[in-house]
Amino acid sequence: MKHFRVSMGLWLLLGLSACGGDSGGGAGDSDADRFAAASVSDGVWMKGDLHLHSHHSSDATSPLAGLVALAEEVGMDYFIITDHDNHVEGRIAEHTWADPDYRSDSMVMLYGAEWTNHRGHGNVIAAQPYEHELLYQVRDDLDVVIGDVIDSLGVHMSACHPAGSDAWNFSYDFARGIEVWNSSIWLLHSGATQIWDDLLKSGRRITGRGGSDAHHGPLGEGDMTSPSAWQSIANVLGTPTTWVFARERSPEAVVEALDAGRASISVNPNAERLALYVDTDGDGQADGMMGDNLPATGQPVTFMLEMVGGDFADISRLYTVTVIKNGEEFGTFTVTESHFEFEDTPAAGDRSYYRVEVQGWPSAYLISPLSPVLSTAMLALSNPVYFNY
Repeated sequence: MKHFRVSMGLWLLLGLSACGGDSGGGAGDSDADRFAAASVSDGVWMKGDLHLHSHHSSDATSPLAGLVALAEEVGMDYFIITDHDNHVEGRIAEHTWADPDYRSDSMVMLYGAEWTNHRGHGNVIAAQPYEHELLYQVRDDLDVVIGDVIDSLGVHMSACHPAGSDAWNFSYDFARGIEVWNSSIWLLHSGATQIWDDLLKSGRRITGRGGSDAHHGPLGEGDMTSPSAWQSIANVLGTPTTWVFARERSPEAVVEALDAGRASISVNPNAERLALYVDTDGDGQADGMMGDNLPATGQPVTFMLEMVGGDFADISRLYTVTVIKNGEEFGTFTVTESHFEFEDTPAAGDRSYYRVEVQGWPSAYLISPLSPVLSTAMLALSNPVYFNY
């Protein structure tokens, strides 16, 4: 039986542990391996944009120094440039990373590139510099060879714009993430969530993330006589923004959070940050959150949605909350508060997952004033909570 209720308050941060972290769930895994503990309270929320291009990509005009300054100005917590590797024959370390402007005193710096191939594009995300040329060299090799190189490098590979042009046509078995929201234009890429749901139903725990794919500065900056420069209307830093719940403020913790799926996406950095928690034992406290893998016992579970921040944080406003269970709509609810609860009973003997999409009018974002229109009111979405994976 479905049950839902709106709550004025949640005791979300009182829970001491949650199940998550491990990516597995194979037939030989023990429960201890499958349901590893992780805290839902000891950590920090961090926001950033996971798909950005600088002038080191030959099809981009954004100066690297300007991107860093803009990210700092809008309050980003972590930063990465994912320049195209084919423009420099894989030598990202000698170009983007070697640029003296690739530094910040206020943001956690990550390292990566857009692995750009005729079979699709993927963003590599790493805590420290790695040998990207090794990946570039195997771009036309067998998937099993590519997967071995990714494993040896210890990097996070995320499929880019899987429902758009240059869609991912490699195996998803070596992808830890998937770009389910690319640019402000939600409807253009909403098919990515269908691909994501198919992967989740197959038993994969793959993290949904966003990325602006910005190649040019905000509208009015740079050479706007070029048709491609008009991408800056929809593809501006932070549209969308990916939030991670990291154990600490460090590059390693950001990548760990992405691997674990402790992440959500907002239309811009000023919009509400979304988090989905669960109470599995009925004590009113959260003991799991999005990205976590929990045992289904056949008992009811309370799911607790929390929306934090936004221009309207201190007043009631209207949200449309859609809950997706195993790729199907579980329910759509009109919500007027920043906290929302619903209840369901995951089957004890089956895999299941729950994720949430929220629609509403987003907070203003001055460098992208049209993003609320282009997003067609899509405000935020969560990663799933898993059971029996």
